[in-house]
Amino acid sequence: MIYIVVNVMVRVAVKLVSWDEIVDWARDLSNKIINSGWGPEVIMAVARGGYVPARLVCDNLGVTDLVSVQVVHWPSTAQVIEKAFIKHEAKGESLMGKRVLVIDDIVDTGDSIALAKAYAEKAGASEVRSAALQWISTVAKFKPDYYSLNVTDWKWFVYPWNITEDVTNFVKRIVTEEASSKKRWGLTEILDRMREWYGDEVMKVPLSYISKALSNLEQLGLMSRTSNGAEYIVNK
Repeated sequence: MIYIVVNVMVRVAVKLVSWDEIVDWARDLSNKIINSGWGPEVIMAVARGGYVPARLVCDNLGVTDLVSVQVVHWPSTAQVIEKAFIKHEAKGESLMGKRVLVIDDIVDTGDSIALAKAYAEKAGASEVRSAALQWISTVAKFKPDYYSLNVTDWKWFVYPWNITEDVTNFVKRIVTEEASSKKRWGLTEILDRMREWYGDEVMKVPLSYISKALSNLEQLGLMSRTSNGAEYIVNK
């Protein structure tokens, strides 16, 4: 049997990140902070992506004061809005006179971490530095003081803590953009289209996450199952 391999240009390059990679990057990031001779008194996570990296760095540095500020920049997976803004502030926590380290998972545009850094400075921190597990140097307008990995090729990184959310948005984007010509989808068709749009890497996602994503879209009313459960119908 002869197989013909066709190279398809994916719409969004995706990289699935493992928990082991996260732990390794956080340890490397922490060591760079330690080796710089500077230490924070408070760590501020940029919610939501910065929660896990910030907690790991807290553990590595022995910092017990952890706060967060939520900056909204990506309304949906791999789609950007015009301007980042702070949705939830770190109320009830004083940064006055403290050395603060602002941490996010990745610096892509740089808007989120820059806004969080400015917030901490305005709140009266004596010194604010920034850190991230990854810095996409080719597109970011902001360079963090510390980072573990310099990414030179833009990708959408799917982290362990948001696999279901990302896959839900991947499928939602596919079926809504193709809704004018295709209303009924079988699971195999959805998987094939995910590979076409996002590449082979996305197929490493366990099927249980994809099933949960489809269930989420049903709950949102975007899709519904046929009576025999074999297909999904796009409702919008």
